[in-house]
Amino acid sequence: MIRAGRQHLVRTLADIAAQQGIAEQTLLNSGRHQAPGFPVPLGAGRTRLYDGEQVDAYLAGRPLPQLPTADDDEDLLDRQEAAALRGEPLSVWDRRRKDPAVREHLVVVGGVEHWPRRIVREYTPAPRRGTSGGGGGRPAGAGDQVPRDQLPPRVAQLLDHNPALTAADVADRLGVHRNTATAALVQCRAERMADLMEQRAVTAAEAAAALGYPAGQTRRASVRAEAVLRGRRARPYLAAVAKALHARGWRATSTPPVVQHPEDDLCVAALTLDASGAPAPALVWSERHGWRTATSRRHPLGRDAAWPPPHDGVRHLATGTTPAPADIVKALDNTG
Repeated sequence: MIRAGRQHLVRTLADIAAQQGIAEQTLLNSGRHQAPGFPVPLGAGRTRLYDGEQVDAYLAGRPLPQLPTADDDEDLLDRQEAAALRGEPLSVWDRRRKDPAVREHLVVVGGVEHWPRRIVREYTPAPRRGTSGGGGGRPAGAGDQVPRDQLPPRVAQLLDHNPALTAADVADRLGVHRNTATAALVQCRAERMADLMEQRAVTAAEAAAALGYPAGQTRRASVRAEAVLRGRRARPYLAAVAKALHARGWRATSTPPVVQHPEDDLCVAALTLDASGAPAPALVWSERHGWRTATSRRHPLGRDAAWPPPHDGVRHLATGTTPAPADIVKALDNTG
């Protein structure tokens, strides 16, 4: 637990690593935080928190100061400690903490949820009201309470406070469907992981660890992060091709089309083209196969992501290469 009045002293492993001028992963790999005499974590959760005064003393070679031992109403308890104080299974407290009477007192320290001792001790669950359907949760058919365009920043805010955030937490806190919450959380984690991968040249797993994301929750985000990163690297080239095609007259809009990047394992971009007002084909690129034209704008590659053989409306302009924009324009002109 975090004793009353000591919240400002709490440090994470990332803080301790920065204090020593090393990366958090280096600290974890070295095992220094597990050496004899190193301060004991303040809680039993996956994310380890430490008292700053004890850390400073350890790093300076001084005896560790003792933490207060007397309980105080303003002590901050994590999930495990809250459940233990109430004599309940952890799963029961995980339901209790969603009650507005508890949630409004939530304090997030170092990415870990805590509640004041008095709130945990004095909380009394409200009597359950019966429903005609016999079940709880959001009524069947109810819409999401948060508009889709407002969901990413709201999820990002929750993730800032709790790197171990789950889709169930998002669904509960924001009143959205579980599938909506899952997609938004995966996308938010993937974008942040891709940022770190780009900045530090690390793997998706290393980025997830540095951001404090639990390994069991990042499989989908890791795949998405790699796709996001590939898309960022390909986008300048694809945008240059779109601009060249637009200048040549292969266009359906007054300005060069925005490059679309469906996030799949092919890193596909589809450009809507139009030569003289006729129905426009799509020009499709993949890392693996290069360029081709297709008559289908909606699903130019098909659901199975197969690379079709040439036929009416389909021309292979390049295979496994990244030709210059001018060469793409020339090849497209030659398709007639």
